[in-house]
Amino acid sequence: MEILIWIGAAVSLVGLVGILYCASLVAKAKGAGLDDAALRERLRSIVALNLGALFVSAIGLMLVVLGVTFR
Repeated sequence: MEILIWIGAAVSLVGLVGILYCASLVAKAKGAGLDDAALRERLRSIVALNLGALFVSAIGLMLVVLGVTFR
């Protein structure tokens, strides 16, 4: 089950990269000087991406826990 741990770590790392990417998108959106409505619209789309990245990271951590449990 060691392979499950490594797969889970890789999936979790992909999720973490996605979360960091979302943070950089938010920083760019805030620095763009948009009006309130445009900023809200851009952040709304980023939130959806952020939730997806968080889900992927959580699945990866679950795989790691399963791998450690079955080891």
